[in-house]
Amino acid sequence: MDEENKITDFDFDVWSQMARQDPEKFEAMRQQLIDDLIAQAPLHLKQRMTGLQWQVDQVRKQASNPMAACLQISQRMWDNVVGEKGLLDAFQEPQKILSAIKNEPTGKILSFDRYKPGK
Repeated sequence: MDEENKITDFDFDVWSQMARQDPEKFEAMRQQLIDDLIAQAPLHLKQRMTGLQWQVDQVRKQASNPMAACLQISQRMWDNVVGEKGLLDAFQEPQKILSAIKNEPTGKILSFDRYKPGK
């Protein structure tokens, strides 16, 4: 299977059966699929994707059961869409956001003389 078809070849029934019959193998396959996806991402997104996946994994570890984990992860995603400073705000008020970015204070650039030995 080539790199482009990895995700499109996903078969839910196969993965569901694997999760029931061999949870350890399922988890290894899940982790490999996530790692492969992050590896294919552009360099500027990899750190963010790794951090988000770490957060998802922590929710899964701490949840009392898979459904609770699913609900908590879903709630976090919705918070990032409709919550304060979320994606919806960005779409509805792009000029406000662009203006805020442009008006951020900039640092003063300092000029230092080169070090001259013996002085």
